[in-house]
Amino acid sequence: MIRFVSAALFAVLSLSLAGPVLAEGSAKPIQIALFDPIQIFGRDQEIRGLRLNLLYGVNSRMTGLDLGLVNRTTGDFKGLQYGVVGLVEGNFTGWQDNFINITGGKMTGLASGAYNGAGSAEGVLFGFVNITDDMNGLQLGIFNLAKNLYGLQIGLINVAQNKDKFPVLPIVNWSF
Repeated sequence: MIRFVSAALFAVLSLSLAGPVLAEGSAKPIQIALFDPIQIFGRDQEIRGLRLNLLYGVNSRMTGLDLGLVNRTTGDFKGLQYGVVGLVEGNFTGWQDNFINITGGKMTGLASGAYNGAGSAEGVLFGFVNITDDMNGLQLGIFNLAKNLYGLQIGLINVAQNKDKFPVLPIVNWSF
């Protein structure tokens, strides 16, 4: 219930902040997709507001609330993404809450899911498996891997490849 209320509040705020961009005509306030290319607007369109991906939706950029089975953004994403699979090829800022979260660029904020993967991350990765090249913050899971860690890992197996001494530790690992 708390997630739903938070998501609804975030959607309303996102729609209200989308006004200046919508006036320019470059972004659309809502997207509904059955699967790409069966969606209201094409994959090259930016969405600022609400995107509902019934099966699989794709857009170039997204700001706001993203709900669906498979949510894909080929560019940057800002907001809340909730579903089964979240794919962001650019940078992500906000909360990514899918079963599988993959961000190709930098993830800033919170990623929660069974699997969280990012090119780099600043914030919190919370899941069973958390993997990133550069981690600045907290990884909390069963298996945590960071090529370069500046922060804390808590889990069953924690790997910080940039550490000379004890790069693999159970329970807790850190590098500051």
